[in-house]
Amino acid sequence: MRVLVVEDDEGLGNAVAAGLRSAGFAVDLAHHLADADLKITINTYDCLVVDRGLPDGDGLHLVAAQRAVGRRVPVLILTARDGLADRIAGFDNGADDYLVKPFALAELAARVRALCRRREQPAPARIVLGDIDIDLPRRRVQRAGILRSLTPKEFAVLELLATRAGSVVSRSELIECCWDEMAEPASNVVDAVVAQLRRKLGAPPVIETVRGTGFLIGSEPFAP
Repeated sequence: MRVLVVEDDEGLGNAVAAGLRSAGFAVDLAHHLADADLKITINTYDCLVVDRGLPDGDGLHLVAAQRAVGRRVPVLILTARDGLADRIAGFDNGADDYLVKPFALAELAARVRALCRRREQPAPARIVLGDIDIDLPRRRVQRAGILRSLTPKEFAVLELLATRAGSVVSRSELIECCWDEMAEPASNVVDAVVAQLRRKLGAPPVIETVRGTGFLIGSEPFAP
């Protein structure tokens, strides 16, 4: 899940980005409205985390503009403005959630995850493929009843491959969905994470490399 954080305070923005990355999100940062608007035009985001007091205007203007052109990406307003009128203005301009500073990073991550999972068709809480059981809300993976310890990035890659079981997921799609603008698309970062994921999941291997295209988890159950 890829998130855009729009925050003019560089220290706070970096801390929020680091906290969300440690929770398994790919995170891009923008420090003003113009930069945020450009990034939204170029990239596809699962959630926006937007401050209000930005150097070139109120973050609510960005939210209202997105709604005006029909973009339904979930938005969480993250601001020090805690008055009732401020909260109402946030929701009236199209925000989906409103969190007041100071805040706990764990709560922010939980709220962002909840927003990212809002879809017209509800996302499953679990994905079971053969003897692999993926608990999405708790971000836990078991194989043959044994808990496998995955990094946030490994879990993100597995989640995307599992939700697209039976279809090939390209390297560029994995980078788009599981990494952020700090990633090096030309590097072998995706192959390295997939290799680690294969090792941790154990035999028989469940992730197939489709030469020149990407990776695939089959839709048919695999034998233990």
